[in-house]
Amino acid sequence: MKRLDSTQEFVGQRGGANLSEGYAAVFATILIWSTPSLFQYYLNRYYDPWAQNFYRYCVACLAIAPLVIYRIRNGEQRLNWRALMICFFPCLPNVVHQITQVMALFYMGPGVYAIFTRASVIFTALLALAFFPEERHVIRQWQFQLGTLLGLIGAFGVVWFQPGWQSAHIALPGLFIAFTATFCWALYGILVKRPSAQLGSIRSFGLISLITSALLFPLTCVFGKIDTPLHAGWHVNLILVISAISCITLAHVLYYVAIHKIGVALAQTLQLLCPAGALALSAWIFGERLTHAQIWSAAVLLFGAFLAMRVKPAVVVESVENI
Repeated sequence: MKRLDSTQEFVGQRGGANLSEGYAAVFATILIWSTPSLFQYYLNRYYDPWAQNFYRYCVACLAIAPLVIYRIRNGEQRLNWRALMICFFPCLPNVVHQITQVMALFYMGPGVYAIFTRASVIFTALLALAFFPEERHVIRQWQFQLGTLLGLIGAFGVVWFQPGWQSAHIALPGLFIAFTATFCWALYGILVKRPSAQLGSIRSFGLISLITSALLFPLTCVFGKIDTPLHAGWHVNLILVISAISCITLAHVLYYVAIHKIGVALAQTLQLLCPAGALALSAWIFGERLTHAQIWSAAVLLFGAFLAMRVKPAVVVESVENI
């Protein structure tokens, strides 16, 4: 009996430690993922969208490379042509997302965009239904139907009632670009499940960051300015490096730790706090403010995303592998 009690005590202590580590990881992720749109909005003054994303992903690739090499040297499956191919297809919507999200910040504030991107939860669920027919029973649930409707209405309202950045309502091209960015992020989230499950988060992200950088290079040469770092100044380049390492590399690793320790549902639910952090920081740094119509629209969007996320199909759940 004493031995059983000590075992239970050890398990309880271990479970408490896992929860503490999980909460620490998820709140660190929330803090980090409250800042990407702010970094990108600031860098738009010095970098065109093509160059900004190319150099950010190059830095992220270099940052994750030592972890990938360490895993391979420890005897894990080596990277091969098959691994390269299964990582290639998620990179296509990822490239479109990276470019369009930076372009969207020419039409709206970073806080508004951070709220708008929460609609990706709804798009992810809808795409999962299209890619995985066995999960289509989800669409019959009232939470999903109501959440989708509220989310789309709220997303449109948050962007449409955007004052100050344009003379009136947001221009239709800006709305289209923002929807494209959010949709492509959701598509990337669906397509990345397979490489993440088969290769693990470290190796799959290492390959994806490499391929994404390679795809962005010719686009930057044709449409952007590849020599931007030479003219931007060291402090601007330092901010770009910090944003890449924190928002792309470190945040992904922490997010997978959070998933492993406290589960996907809680980790994703807490991510709904990111727009609040982004809006607070944007108001402080850039003076961004929401109108009453935007506040109500944001509340509708986040509530709709929460409802839809509660009933999302199992395939939407992130792969919970050890990193």
